[in-house]
Amino acid sequence: MTALLTRADDESVRPDPVDARRPPTDREATLLGRAMPADRLRGWIVTIVLTVIGGVVRMQNLGLPTDHGSPVFDEKHYVPQAAQMLRNGGYEDNAGYELIVHPPLAKDFIAFGEWLFGYNGWGWRLMSAVAGTLIVLLTVRIARRLTRSTLLGGIAGVLVICDGVLHLQSRMGMLDIFIAFFVLAAFACVLCDRDQVRQRLAVAVREGWIGESQWGPKLGFRWWRFAAGLMIGLTFGVKWSALYYIAAFGLLTVFFDVAARRAAGVQRPWVGTIRRDVAPALWAIVVVPVLMYLAAYWAWFASETATDRHYTEIKNLDPGMFGWIPPALRSLGSYTANVLHFHETLLTPKDNPHPWESKPWTWPMGLRPMLYYYDGNVTGCGESRCLGATMLIGTPAMWWLAVPMLGWGLWRWFFRADWRYAAVLTGYFAGYLPWFTNIDRQMYFFYATPMAPFLVLGLVLALGQILGSAKRGFERRGTGLLVVSLYVGLVVANFAWLWPILNGIPITNEHWQAEMWLPSWR
Repeated sequence: MTALLTRADDESVRPDPVDARRPPTDREATLLGRAMPADRLRGWIVTIVLTVIGGVVRMQNLGLPTDHGSPVFDEKHYVPQAAQMLRNGGYEDNAGYELIVHPPLAKDFIAFGEWLFGYNGWGWRLMSAVAGTLIVLLTVRIARRLTRSTLLGGIAGVLVICDGVLHLQSRMGMLDIFIAFFVLAAFACVLCDRDQVRQRLAVAVREGWIGESQWGPKLGFRWWRFAAGLMIGLTFGVKWSALYYIAAFGLLTVFFDVAARRAAGVQRPWVGTIRRDVAPALWAIVVVPVLMYLAAYWAWFASETATDRHYTEIKNLDPGMFGWIPPALRSLGSYTANVLHFHETLLTPKDNPHPWESKPWTWPMGLRPMLYYYDGNVTGCGESRCLGATMLIGTPAMWWLAVPMLGWGLWRWFFRADWRYAAVLTGYFAGYLPWFTNIDRQMYFFYATPMAPFLVLGLVLALGQILGSAKRGFERRGTGLLVVSLYVGLVVANFAWLWPILNGIPITNEHWQAEMWLPSWR
């Protein structure tokens, strides 16, 4: 496995050639690979400009549409709960707690927007738009780090701005855009930690003390890994799906460490990683997120009337062997068990399925989108009969390439040992594969939101190979640039075509029918 995380050898963005042309003893260069681009100022200018553009795109006319001034679709769950938290000082006390089925952090963010702008579309969607805008920033920086190319980082920013899923989720008072943001932030920290570890080992190689122990040197406190744990913890405070990212990113950091120690010439890299790195990794990637999850319930712990705050006392539950645990924690455990039961029994009625339900095998290509809002009696399209709608659709120019991207990425991972695809696909599959564990459960396309940034990153890696290296010659580079430019233009045009049904703009029925490309979209 570790051999599959040790090199990236495509022509456009490969590290400094770690191949037969370099002596095998040049371990410092092997560890460091290709340096980050020298155009640091330009890199930040590109990042900031694209982030501003993304923010404008996300926030234009943010308060619309609404259901006659009230939330639409699943906003009807989380927006009132956020208002309740705002009223109570951070906790929910609704006796109908079966609908309070997720941790409170994302609803805290929604409540902050409502505090700023009031109980209206701008209020309950503001923080979602902020999270969606920051995803643009993170994607540019991550792509630049993966590819060592400011150009490809900028292309990643354009693609993530033009993704229909991330766009609409950034304009809804729901939870999933916050998961996507914190997961992507954790992934960025994992990549920075990988580079930092290799830099520290390179110092040990250069100074000649790498071999003082057969397990390799201690690496000191790893702030980026700690930051990754904090980001996963924030994800945990939004939804329990963070558990899968704890496992995925935890294993990824371990394999990165083994690969780095092996590249440094450590005699026993596996044992060295287990002895030197695994325990701190468990603290950073497991314990810290659990503590962050508990911290998300600070207002719940401080209250007297929050939902199930005194569940164990009211029900007079026998603590048994858990009597040493404080009653508040036991009540939270019982509350959590009730919520878990709700999720496990939220099955699809065979005689009355939800009209927009979809199963995970349809998600990579977005074959079954979701209708969030529809009003067949609006004005403003220039004709007597107009309609307005918002539909969650992944931009086909990107999402329809998901299967080829995954196939290419797996080939690069397992047969060309390209660690970059391994990292990106780890993030993608951590948000995708767990949904196959209970197929009978009700599922919807918006659960695929955290997959979208990793789809973009996978596509950008492939575009980097199409672009080719400048060393391949002017004609080859020019041809690659033409193909990449045409593809990016196609994505932008596709996004522009979907714009009316991503934003609820009044259109004619004929226009609506033209937007519905597939029977499964209806």
